[in-house]
Amino acid sequence: LDPAGIEEIRELVRRLADDGVTVMVSSHLLGDLVERHGTVGDMVATMAHSPAVLGGYLGLSKAMRRAKLDRASSELISIAVQEQQGCGLCLASHIEAARSLGVADYEIELAQLGTATRPEVAAIIALGLQVYREPASITHEQVDELRGCGYSDRAIADVVGVVSLNILTGAFNLVAGLTPGDEGRDLRCRGRGDRQRPAKPPTRVRIP
Repeated sequence: LDPAGIEEIRELVRRLADDGVTVMVSSHLLGDLVERHGTVGDMVATMAHSPAVLGGYLGLSKAMRRAKLDRASSELISIAVQEQQGCGLCLASHIEAARSLGVADYEIELAQLGTATRPEVAAIIALGLQVYREPASITHEQVDELRGCGYSDRAIADVVGVVSLNILTGAFNLVAGLTPGDEGRDLRCRGRGDRQRPAKPPTRVRIP
């Protein structure tokens, strides 16, 4: 746009805002979301009410695409964290993402219990939950054990980013009252408020 056109658009946005209309300005980040998911989704659309929160989410989300930690482990950590945080929308999204990566349902159910069949995956999930609950309790010995499991320092640091992103999205959805739509979606692995018995029993039992 030329300077006159820019000013005209600004005036239009101000006028719409004065009328109570939420205006969403699409950047290359939003365009990337649409390209990957077909839509920006309810959460991002609602986040548009706070450009600061929206910008923070989009920036961190894009940055975490460069994470060294493998995608399946990231999704399992996210499932474990959202099971604790209680965001059904996030939990459903990460379950769907894990399934798309070929993660078995019983592994998803174990992640909801905070563990996994493979010791190294169970260890990285445990770290994610500790970052979420009590990061000050993490010891150098734990980090050394994760290195011994084959995780690089970069991958271990990525866990903090994964958890941080989940805290942001989960807390926002809970405050905004956003919930998952069940139409056409298989949610056998559900949150605490809407649980069904697992198709394959986990090897560990959660202690309330």
